[in-house]
Amino acid sequence: MTSFGYNVLGFGSSASAAGGSVIEYLVIAGGGGAGGDRGGGAGAGGYRSSVTGESTGGGGTLESGFEFSVGTEYTVTVGAGGAGGVGGDAVGTIGASSVFATITSIGGGFGGAGTTNYAGGAGGSGGGGAGNSGGVIAGAAGTAGQGYAGGEVQSSPHQSAGGGGASEVGGDGVEGPGSQYGVSGDGGDGLASSITNSSVTRGGGGGGGNHTGGGTYGIAGAGGAGGGGAGTISSNTGGSGTANTGGGGGGGSNSSGAFIGGSGGSGVVILRVATANYSGTTTGSPTVTTVGAYKILLYNASGSYTG
Repeated sequence: MTSFGYNVLGFGSSASAAGGSVIEYLVIAGGGGAGGDRGGGAGAGGYRSSVTGESTGGGGTLESGFEFSVGTEYTVTVGAGGAGGVGGDAVGTIGASSVFATITSIGGGFGGAGTTNYAGGAGGSGGGGAGNSGGVIAGAAGTAGQGYAGGEVQSSPHQSAGGGGASEVGGDGVEGPGSQYGVSGDGGDGLASSITNSSVTRGGGGGGGNHTGGGTYGIAGAGGAGGGGAGTISSNTGGSGTANTGGGGGGGSNSSGAFIGGSGGSGVVILRVATANYSGTTTGSPTVTTVGAYKILLYNASGSYTG
């Protein structure tokens, strides 16, 4: 049986431990790919958590643990990051979803491209927009309980917005004093989890890229904490999201006419199972460690776990 409700019964409580049939999980999808020319930063992969005392993405309520059945095999899919856009009008691609059993996290939204004012795409966290000729381009939406929206591009031309992260909206692209090309938005920050017994931040959005023409440089956006790639003004390609964090890619520039957005980082699936109830039957070669009375299974690639 699978529980989709809120976490009323925390894993690790006496009742949960006595029942023994609950797995805590952290399921993070692949981050989106960023846009090419003055590219918008991409959104982080969706972030779903049932880890007691921590947070799930998008400001949602912590989820309940997964109730497993003995002898049943549960699929684990780790989503790949989306590709960055290549070309002046090229937006990125959405990241791939990550799945544990019936728990699905949505891939991060792609970043927009600035040559003709392309908005970013919706996803686990939304991608940032990119602008060339003024106006306002709203950030793309995130998914409830998984991540935040991308930032918007404000009225000044030639900048882009940051992608959304698991814990906050991507930064807006705004006019910058003394710079005809403005200031691009930073990626939204991710969330920290200690499910592995070490605090690791994942799910950061990508920063927006900016323009270098006319002898006046804009300011690119930084990647969000948790694996978000930085936007660029001085190299061909925006920064890539960090592998196995679900970080969004950073927006590209046109410094050498290449217009290449950064790719998203792949996702991750982490499970915590009471040692007394751990079957030891897995596929996909997860890293298995023991922390106190629990087994921690970290999947950087797809596989399965049998209850």
